[in-house]
Amino acid sequence: MELQTLIDEVNNNTIVNNNLVDVQINNSIKIKVYPYSVNKFEDTYFFLGKENNEKFLFVVYTNDSHSKNFVGEVIDAGNNISLKKCQLTTNNRLELQKLFDFTIAKPLGLCNSFGCGDRLGLANAGHIRAIRNSGFKPILAQQSIRELTRTQRTPQEVMDAAVWAVFQEGYKDGFGSDADHLKTFQDIDLMLNAGFTMYTFDPSEHVDNQADHYNENELLEKVKTINWDELNDNYDEAEKRYVQKKFNISEKLSIEVSKENFLRAYAKYGRAIIHIKKMYDYLSTKAEQGKFEVEVSVDETESVTSPFEHFFFANELNRLGVKFISLAPRFIGDFEKGIDYKGDLNLFKTEYEKHLAITKYFGSYKISLHSGSDKFSAYRVIGSLKDAYTHVKTAGTSYLEALKVVAAKQPDLFREILDFSKGLYETEKRSYHVSADINRVKPAKEYSDAELVDLFNSNDVRQVLHVTFGKVLTEKNSSGEFLFKDKIIKCLKENEDTHYEFIINHFKKHLEPFK
Repeated sequence: MELQTLIDEVNNNTIVNNNLVDVQINNSIKIKVYPYSVNKFEDTYFFLGKENNEKFLFVVYTNDSHSKNFVGEVIDAGNNISLKKCQLTTNNRLELQKLFDFTIAKPLGLCNSFGCGDRLGLANAGHIRAIRNSGFKPILAQQSIRELTRTQRTPQEVMDAAVWAVFQEGYKDGFGSDADHLKTFQDIDLMLNAGFTMYTFDPSEHVDNQADHYNENELLEKVKTINWDELNDNYDEAEKRYVQKKFNISEKLSIEVSKENFLRAYAKYGRAIIHIKKMYDYLSTKAEQGKFEVEVSVDETESVTSPFEHFFFANELNRLGVKFISLAPRFIGDFEKGIDYKGDLNLFKTEYEKHLAITKYFGSYKISLHSGSDKFSAYRVIGSLKDAYTHVKTAGTSYLEALKVVAAKQPDLFREILDFSKGLYETEKRSYHVSADINRVKPAKEYSDAELVDLFNSNDVRQVLHVTFGKVLTEKNSSGEFLFKDKIIKCLKENEDTHYEFIINHFKKHLEPFK
């Protein structure tokens, strides 16, 4: 079709999907265009198109007042119309954001939200297609410092991928961006400079995981060594605030605090609260007020967060003026990477309801579910409790869907990746909560092509693939070429429809229990 015909259909809302269409610019120029990406700024049109499996931003204009700052190749389209073909670079992304506000990540506030980590930078369009009309807002640019290090990506690259996906899909309902698992001021600076809006503070190195095993005298000794000045507090005042007090959280939940409860909470989390306060104060001096929000994560610890410890943590952060939008406790049961929840679901529900009541008591934040990939049974429990907001954080599951595309379309390449990952698993699993048995993963040559896709139903295979992503995406051969990364990306670009189909189907399974 001609460009003007496409523009008319977009303006009349008669486009039914975002499948690529052939658009004739003139007699010699034809471009495959994503219809939802067509946007007009004054007299200039912008859209995303595809040539030879590579995506470009195209700018159509009669004068260059809005196109001149975009770097690209100028093509004379005739009739006094010029066409600029621009690569999807950081510079061009920043220029686009000056014109279209919907491409700027923003704090999402108190709402249902879903974190969609994208380690390859090609999945976010599929995430958007899955999440539309779900009642959840997407957090698209989501990457932890650990993931950045292991994938050798920059925060700017992560943001670029998210913004271009938003523009491609014409998604105008708002999206967030999560600088995940930050531990230092340097981490904050790195992500702030790339325009991230949610900052997840990870104080796990300041949590005393042995606190559950100390006796009362040992707890007292630990608590006495806390730097109370950094808490703007002192031991006596803290004791008065909690010991022998009863907090009526809801009709069903009251918390009575013994001295041992009080000591254990401070021994376990006192230094973590100090660390979060320092991180928050630093961020507040660096970022513009109203342009950021904070999540607090204590999930990557060995010790389960009790209802009182949750209450204590939130109460102390509020007392110190730390404003946070979500909190990730360490829940009962096992939240292993890439597989469903392990544990007693009835007990999980009972405990989750207590944590939910505490969030409602304060009314200023939501519960965040980390290691949220594929926790379908836990979703059904949470989704049955309709009276509070939730944030679910996923990342590795999208990487696995990408590898599933490789298994379906290039089985021999996937066999190489599987054997490579199996050989690395014992080393790479050390910083993850996983339990795969590599003895249950056969050499890849022993699986037929048809069996390869079915392997993604195996917990052992999923975890072997999940924790080895860093080496799979960065390892090079003696010639300096990537062993797998470029081949995986090429496969996904050549099979974009299949990739989106897998992502959409998989994420709808994540979202369905919450409806």
